[in-house]
Amino acid sequence: MERFEVYIFTALCSINFLVSCLLFSKITREQRDPYMDEIFHVPQAQKFCEGKFQEWDPMITTLPGLYLASVGLIRPVVWLADLKGSVVCSTAMLRFINLLFNSGNLYMIYLIICRLHMKDKSRSAARRMFSALALSTFPVLYFFTFLYYTDAGSTFFTLFMYLMALYGSHRAAALLGVCAVLFRQTNIIWVAFCAGTVVAQKLDESWRTESKKRDEKSPSQVPLTINGAMRVMRFLLEFLKTPTNIKAVVLLTWPYIAVAVVFAVFVALNDGIVVGDRSSHEACLNFPQIFYFLSFTLLFSLPTSLSYQRVVRFLQSLRKQPLIYAALMTFSLFLVWRFTFVHKYLLADNRHFPFYVWKRIFQRHELVRFLLVPGYVFAAWNFLDTLRSKSLFWFLCFATCLAAATVPQKLLEFRYFILPYLLYRVHIPVPSLPRLLVEFGLFTAVNAATVYMFIYKTFQWPDSTAAQRFMW
Repeated sequence: MERFEVYIFTALCSINFLVSCLLFSKITREQRDPYMDEIFHVPQAQKFCEGKFQEWDPMITTLPGLYLASVGLIRPVVWLADLKGSVVCSTAMLRFINLLFNSGNLYMIYLIICRLHMKDKSRSAARRMFSALALSTFPVLYFFTFLYYTDAGSTFFTLFMYLMALYGSHRAAALLGVCAVLFRQTNIIWVAFCAGTVVAQKLDESWRTESKKRDEKSPSQVPLTINGAMRVMRFLLEFLKTPTNIKAVVLLTWPYIAVAVVFAVFVALNDGIVVGDRSSHEACLNFPQIFYFLSFTLLFSLPTSLSYQRVVRFLQSLRKQPLIYAALMTFSLFLVWRFTFVHKYLLADNRHFPFYVWKRIFQRHELVRFLLVPGYVFAAWNFLDTLRSKSLFWFLCFATCLAAATVPQKLLEFRYFILPYLLYRVHIPVPSLPRLLVEFGLFTAVNAATVYMFIYKTFQWPDSTAAQRFMW
């Protein structure tokens, strides 16, 4: 970074942290006691603070990464400040850990954007910094900055891992991947993504070499035809049959392979991925989760991805290839018909926004879920079009990991979309400053509304005197 850019970015980080601290103070004063999943996380972290590492709440589904990180950060502060009493590992102190992760996420996102778009000289420092600032306030992630949840820390270590992978420090990336998995087991998918990007890079190099031998004008482009698909399949088979290629890939990705092996051993010994409360976290083939994610992505990326020209291109594509879209619609309708699953929490817990999304949209009529399919198709096309600058092999890697991260989830939970959305957003071209301002305005408005509802729009259940609050 240039010196001026360093000063401006430092100022942005400071302002972001100050505003977050003010919001944190207000939320903590209004909700002093643990809320929702905090009733499991906070007591468990406090046991770790007391050195009771053998005691474990069977309702907790994740590994102890959040609690270990909390103890590791809080203990030195307690020793330096000579703190004693209930303030040590209190709910407020534990929640504050996520404010630190939020600042780290801002920095990680900025560094990733700089790395991914370093060759594009037209992207000004202001656009890079403002893009990072906007994404650090991504509503679903930002809200859980103020509660003691795993999201902020999970996102930080996953982004840190990907940054190291982009710089070719694969052993460091693998170690950070272990930290990410300790926060949330499903982050093993993003460890695989980092390994997949390395493989995709090797495939791209081999594809370009082969294309140059054929004297092709655009060696990096793969024709979107049946013949093009067949050619890719033949290329992949030839690549996999060459021992030197396999050896080169294994030598580059062995740190990630080691993490995968250790994770496989854990799954075998644990008899599953989930640590506790398995009855509420059963895997299934919920293919419409991809459609929900694409719709979610389209909504939050409207300021940066949608334009008049893109809509025109979609309509032109629809007119030129009606049979392909008809087949895609038919297949999507089949997936919605046969593979839609509804978790009991989605129908019962009226504190979460997905409850109202499902109730007021999907439950209005049994045909609504089918009528939304054309919107899903457009969202999928927009998703593909915004990533058209990426190579085919990179996109196949990302799409595979996206499906692995979303499809097995029975519960519609927007928190599961945080990491795939951020990884999608940092890979599209850096938007113009006016678009970034609109994006930041949208995120700020959603965050303000969410925090306002959480603080002021409390309600009570008939069988409880405790105040209930709306949240993501």
